[in-house]
Amino acid sequence: MNTGRTSRAVRIGDVTIGGGAPVAVQSMTKTDTRDAKATVAQIRELEECGCEIVRVAVPDAEAARAIAEIRKGIRIPLVADIHFDYRLALMALESGADGLRLNPGNIGEEEKVKAVALAAKERGVPIRIGLNAGSLPKTDPTLGVAERMVNSALEQIRLLESLDFDLIKVSLKAFDVPTTIEAYRMIADRVPYPLHIGITESGTPRKGIIRSAVGIGTLLYLGIGDTIRVSLTGHPREEVLAGYEILKSLNLRQYGPVLVSCPTCGRAEADVVKLAEAVEAALEKIDRPVKVAVMGCVVNGPGEAMDADVGIACGKGKGVIFKKGKKVAVVVEKDFFTALMREVEGG
Repeated sequence: MNTGRTSRAVRIGDVTIGGGAPVAVQSMTKTDTRDAKATVAQIRELEECGCEIVRVAVPDAEAARAIAEIRKGIRIPLVADIHFDYRLALMALESGADGLRLNPGNIGEEEKVKAVALAAKERGVPIRIGLNAGSLPKTDPTLGVAERMVNSALEQIRLLESLDFDLIKVSLKAFDVPTTIEAYRMIADRVPYPLHIGITESGTPRKGIIRSAVGIGTLLYLGIGDTIRVSLTGHPREEVLAGYEILKSLNLRQYGPVLVSCPTCGRAEADVVKLAEAVEAALEKIDRPVKVAVMGCVVNGPGEAMDADVGIACGKGKGVIFKKGKKVAVVVEKDFFTALMREVEGG
């Protein structure tokens, strides 16, 4: 794994992005931001599953003002998502937003961008230059999408730098995975700022998680990316859980349990699928790092999951419970789930 890129550190509330800090997991609410009560409730759900930064849409002044009340009810940093109207960015800052996501290019006149940059600088609030492939300015049509995204980002970075503002993060997202990877690879060595990575509009959880895992996982393996969002058409909780699974699969973060389970085959003599699904659901309530194995072969199971903290190898009517590859108990089939979870919860 290439871990050579170390970006400049930027603080969003009490979370550090870049500078060698752990890759942060974030999400975006799906509620109407103007409904502060519902938005706070959803953010608290996200906090419970490990979300470290949350973004809210700010389509109008009422939403910008609601940030003040939302901010008081949550523990994690809040980023205001702004488009077109620079006054909404100023209002969001006044309401206590910890970060801004905007596209300086669609804010318009330089004086408006300057007003936002100055207000953000006074408060020590970073700005993410967030570009999506579907909303690029009209530029040279002979260039590919990735190159157009990079050129647009560099132009906007230069604009903020000219205003003596360097609390910058950058994102270059597309639905197309190769395009996204190409864009981030192109910009990674050209700017020192932290990169927010993701695959935009990736779809519903079943397919969107796959697209996101391929794109985000590839970039992270290349050493590119300081914070991630898995963008899904579904509850934002799924985004956070998927984000951590991507990071855990690359050994970049150890947050919550890891489930190791065999795919089962004709040798299985118990309903391993049902057991694995039940264990997976139960593990969602545990936030400490623990590796749990559910295996379908009583002979090979312990050997195939030697590094698991706790596991079970299921046989006909009986199963072997093991810890760190060593047998600790034999249980009957009706007790598979309870016996395994008792060992997991016992530490």
